[in-house]
Amino acid sequence: MSNKTFIPAFQCTVGNWNYYICTMKYGEVARQIQFAFELSSNHELGQLIQRGISDRTKGITDYLLNSTHRFLGGLVVAAWGGEPHYTPLSMEDPDGMLQGLDQGFGVLTFDGTQAYFVLDGQHRLRAIKDALKQKPEINGEDICVLIVTHYNTPEGRLRTRRLFSNINRNAKQTGAAENIALDEDDGLAILTRRFLDDHPFLKEDGRVRVILGTTEEGGLRLATGSVPKGDPKAFTTFTVLYDMINYLAVDLASAIRVKTVRPSDEVLDDSYQILSDRIDGLLDSCGDLRNRLLTALSAKDVRAPKNAEENGHAFMRPVVQKAVAKVVANIMEQQLATWDELMERLAELDWKMSAAPWGAVFSVDGSRMLTGKENTELLAELLYVHLAPISMARIKQARKRFKDIRGATYPVSEDQLAKRLRPGGVVPSASASTVTLINEVSDNVEIAAPEAEATTPEEAVIEEAEYNPTSFTDGIIA
Repeated sequence: MSNKTFIPAFQCTVGNWNYYICTMKYGEVARQIQFAFELSSNHELGQLIQRGISDRTKGITDYLLNSTHRFLGGLVVAAWGGEPHYTPLSMEDPDGMLQGLDQGFGVLTFDGTQAYFVLDGQHRLRAIKDALKQKPEINGEDICVLIVTHYNTPEGRLRTRRLFSNINRNAKQTGAAENIALDEDDGLAILTRRFLDDHPFLKEDGRVRVILGTTEEGGLRLATGSVPKGDPKAFTTFTVLYDMINYLAVDLASAIRVKTVRPSDEVLDDSYQILSDRIDGLLDSCGDLRNRLLTALSAKDVRAPKNAEENGHAFMRPVVQKAVAKVVANIMEQQLATWDELMERLAELDWKMSAAPWGAVFSVDGSRMLTGKENTELLAELLYVHLAPISMARIKQARKRFKDIRGATYPVSEDQLAKRLRPGGVVPSASASTVTLINEVSDNVEIAAPEAEATTPEEAVIEEAEYNPTSFTDGIIA
């Protein structure tokens, strides 16, 4: 904005927001209002703040070009850099007929010191910009614009993200990944973003996959419960990390799980430290994965070595990551083992995909993942008897289920698994309680077809991790 622009506007207040109601010409909108992708220090999270431009845009553009009506709903716009300059005005009213009607009326001055980006109406904005390229004569058409103030500070970004989330949650359902990226009240979402910003390992570029790619229309393909085999950097996905954190927070302050009220900074800080230690514990105890990734040329070589996928690292698979976090959380909840004991026991497992218990979800023949519900439930049951079995009957049942589902004898004997049984078969009374588990957000496929970004047939194969939660009652998988 090189020149000053003056626009009539009403100054309004709602809640703790000041905003302005005004009209702008399509040409002014196209020149002055932009899309925002920079509200997060993490590039991919920033992209999620604007959901991308879907194929809906073409329909709106055609409407502007071809319809004699051309009416569009208003835009909600944030003024980046603080308050726009507002000058109140009063109307001449010698007869007193307009008394009070000019309250809050004035002029907004666009003087080039602020930038403006759309919070709600990104498809309409894109359509206006595209339509003007083809039909410049609609430059003078009017649209209503609500302008709110945005301050480029941590507090200001928080307020603006929350406003964006609230607007879109109430106007149009936002996806799981978007909610995690934006929500400033859900403690687990806040903590998940903090891992991407602060955790020494997970904040590395590409280590946690947020976006799989883009559609031809410019929309975003969001990473849910799978990582492409050929991904050179990723350990997991954004939504899988959220699910893992949700499980691992089993014994943390209850405020963390209340999605509509932001926990205190003290609770968030304490929870992050505990969860960070637990994620570190898993990265070290689950086959020394952190060091494996740090020393590998590519995460692909750790996940699925060429022509030897059976030697790939099991903890590189999201379906395994969630199963481990889930079972560990339940064992802790039922007081069957301590965190330190569980880390020691996890470290003793063979973390090759061809080894037990990972054969529940991996077939050596054909080198493919088996992600049906019965397979993922079987993996959880086998992990349970490996780490903290409650009875010989449960061990026998788990081995039998493996044979029924996989058609082979489980490679770990009853006697080997029975070594984890408590002396005398005593099970703590806490294990008699029912543990309610979460619905995993990473199973909500929002935009599919990630194969479009693959460059080779091998890389086109991805894990379709349709992992469904199971319930543990009396220490038994139902």
